[in-house]
Amino acid sequence: MTDKREIFVSVDVETSGPVPGEYSLLSIGACAVFDPDNGFACEVRPINGNFDPAALKVTGLSMQQLEKRGLEPHEAMRAFSDWLSALAGADELIVFVGFNAPFDWSFVNYYFHRFSGSNPFGFTALDIKALYMGATGCSWRDTRSSKIAEHLKPALIGTHDALQDARYQAEIFRLVRGLGSAGLQG
Repeated sequence: MTDKREIFVSVDVETSGPVPGEYSLLSIGACAVFDPDNGFACEVRPINGNFDPAALKVTGLSMQQLEKRGLEPHEAMRAFSDWLSALAGADELIVFVGFNAPFDWSFVNYYFHRFSGSNPFGFTALDIKALYMGATGCSWRDTRSSKIAEHLKPALIGTHDALQDARYQAEIFRLVRGLGSAGLQG
């Protein structure tokens, strides 16, 4: 057990493809799960020209525009780290929360290590899809966002804007946590 208070941080990223390093992190959105108005967002300059056209179509982002207006990766990660530091004190633990956390965390982890030397989240992430599956006993295929939204009826929607999606994910997380034993009934 730890005496540290946990600060859950919902994080969403938009990328130019499926693999960090080969593809670029294009935008970061994050918010405190229990204070979603306390948010962070930035766009990031691509590290190379690689992109999956389908990924860019989903995000609506332009590699050329981000080359001009995006923050250098080291600046983006420093700004994100500074925001996280302001969010949680020395006696508090920040916890990365994501919807399909393995994907988002892989980019955040790669960029933090490559461009700032360490990841303030450590080496773990909490996945909302897995949490929902455990809370409800549903199948993996029923952890798609549309299925979860159908069940939980969140007020927000996902839009592929990183900050908006972080806030949507935070709402989903709060709703899943609120299921308690009732969630086991389906």
